[in-house]
Amino acid sequence: MSNAAAAAKTDYFVFAELANAEDLRLDYDVTVFSPKYYFQPPREVLLNFFSPAEYKSVFDEEPFILFGVHPYDMAAINQMDKIFSSDHCDAHYVNRRRKAVIIGCDVQKPSANVFAGCMNTAVVREGFDILLTRIGDGYLIEALTEPGKRLLKDAQGLQAADAKSIKLREEVWEKNRKNLRRHELRVPLKDLPALLERSYDHPVWEEKTRKCFSCGSCNLVCPTCYCFDVRDDTRWDLHSGVRCRVWDGCLLRDFATVAGGHNFRKKREERYRHRYYRKGKYMPDKIGEIACVGCGRCIAACVTNIANPVEVFNRLLEGK
Repeated sequence: MSNAAAAAKTDYFVFAELANAEDLRLDYDVTVFSPKYYFQPPREVLLNFFSPAEYKSVFDEEPFILFGVHPYDMAAINQMDKIFSSDHCDAHYVNRRRKAVIIGCDVQKPSANVFAGCMNTAVVREGFDILLTRIGDGYLIEALTEPGKRLLKDAQGLQAADAKSIKLREEVWEKNRKNLRRHELRVPLKDLPALLERSYDHPVWEEKTRKCFSCGSCNLVCPTCYCFDVRDDTRWDLHSGVRCRVWDGCLLRDFATVAGGHNFRKKREERYRHRYYRKGKYMPDKIGEIACVGCGRCIAACVTNIANPVEVFNRLLEGK
């Protein structure tokens, strides 16, 4: 079993294999990449193929623990669970998800761009196997699933939570709902799809993309972006190879290129607009949830400062 945990690296944090207990940080602000890295790897081998017309699917069977997942990232994983288990179930995603145990931790140090409080993801009660909340000099620990309860059975030195501890946790939750709002969204979440519906020709799309490099950084760090490209890599013998899928993103220039070299989103503003429609309208239409959890990673990753969803959605309120 491998332990995936938040580990300090200079001034940034990442989820990585935990080799030493002292490397574990539960007071981190935000990780560079989200936990989706472990459920949707940047490059994932789906199958090996052989000539003539033979193949064998590849599945990662190693169980793992994700330690220290923040509530907004848990909300994103919950969304991906819905997406990849609906319609044609994605066996590779579901297999990885079943192998995982998620130990969450309520935010102790808000990051510079978090707005989870605006997206109702500052506090999350579903998806975790175990949830830790810092209260005073210790943690209140709650097991939410059977795997979580089995893990806690092996823990030593635990005491039953009293009413005071539970009250302190409620205070932490209320504080996070208020404090994880470094950018204040003025649009009620329920009104966002309708706002986008009438804003297709809003000038903000062209205004923002004057500075866009189409680098796709906002896509790649987003915990709710799940688009991928499927590629076949043939070996030198020309008779065998691997089929893999790799991360893709709607801001990338060739994302919408189809057979014959046709690109139905040639312009940057078209690709930029699609990103926000996908988050604020298309996904709500599909699963009833806004596909943004307020982690703020896209804001930090964008070198030209045009990827802030709150800024864009608030701008739409101003009209043309």
